[in-house]
Amino acid sequence: MDDRFDQHVRSLIVRLLLDRTGQQLNEDRRYRVDRAIETVLASRGVTRSADLIALLTQPDSAAVEQELIEALLNNETYFFRDRNVFETLADRVLPRLAKARAASRELTIWSAGCSTGQEPLSLAMMIRDQGAVWHGWKIRIVATDISASAIRRAELATYSQFDIQRGLAVGQMLSHFSETDAGWQASDRLRTMISYETRNLLDGPPAGAPFDLILCRNVLLYFEDGARERAWRCLARAMAPHALLLLGGGETVIGSAGLFEPAAPEGSVFRLAGEATASASAA
Repeated sequence: MDDRFDQHVRSLIVRLLLDRTGQQLNEDRRYRVDRAIETVLASRGVTRSADLIALLTQPDSAAVEQELIEALLNNETYFFRDRNVFETLADRVLPRLAKARAASRELTIWSAGCSTGQEPLSLAMMIRDQGAVWHGWKIRIVATDISASAIRRAELATYSQFDIQRGLAVGQMLSHFSETDAGWQASDRLRTMISYETRNLLDGPPAGAPFDLILCRNVLLYFEDGARERAWRCLARAMAPHALLLLGGGETVIGSAGLFEPAAPEGSVFRLAGEATASASAA
C-alpha cells in the first residue's frame, strides 16, 4: 500500500464503509482503500491523507464520505452474468412464477444490487424474448443499488461497445439496443419495464413489495455477520409467500436463521421456509 496514507486513515475509511453499508473489506480487497483515497484526493485537488481528514470534518463531509464509499464499492457486472443462472431463470423460475401468478397476470421483480443496470436489462430482455408467454401481463422490475453513480448510469441505459459485447450476442444487441452518439442505448420497451432507486439493502425493501422474484446476487458476500442477518430479514419481508430468491453462484442461505430453504436442485434458487412463509402470508 502507498506509504503516503497512514494506517489510521485507512482504518477510518474501512470503518466508514462498514458503518454506512454493512460491507467489510477482507485482506484481498484492501487495495481498494488506497485507490479510493487517491480518487477523492484527486477530485478535491489535494494530495495528503491529512487533507482527507480535514475534508471529513468540513460541513460538506457527507459528500466526501459518499465519494469514498462509491470508490470502494465493487460495481463489476455484465449482461447475462453467470449464464447458467439465467438459464435457470428461463427454464424453471419464470415458468413457475407464471403459473403462480396466472390469475392476476402481474409480476413484480426486485433486482437488489443492480450496479449499472445490466442485470435488470438482461431480465427484461429474457421476458421480452418470451413474448408469447407474457403477452398481456403487467411486469415491473424495481432495480436498486447503494451507489448513486451506478444508478445514474443504469437510468441512462447507454453502454460502450465494450460493455455491450460482454454477454450479449449480436442478435440481442441489434434487437434490443440502438447505436447513438453516446453509445448503445436500450430500447424504450426495455427501459419502461424498469424503475431505479438508490437504496441501501439494510434500509429495507423498495416500494412495490411483496415481490414475486428477488435477485440478490453477489451482494451478501461482502457483508459482516450482523449486517447479513439484517439483509436476510429484509429479503424475507419483501417476498410474497410464493416468491423465489436468486443468489449468486455458490452463495447459500447458511446463517439466515431458517428463513429460506432450497426451491430447486440448482443451488442458487431459494424460497421462504415454513414459518417465514406463514409470516409473509399474514403480513
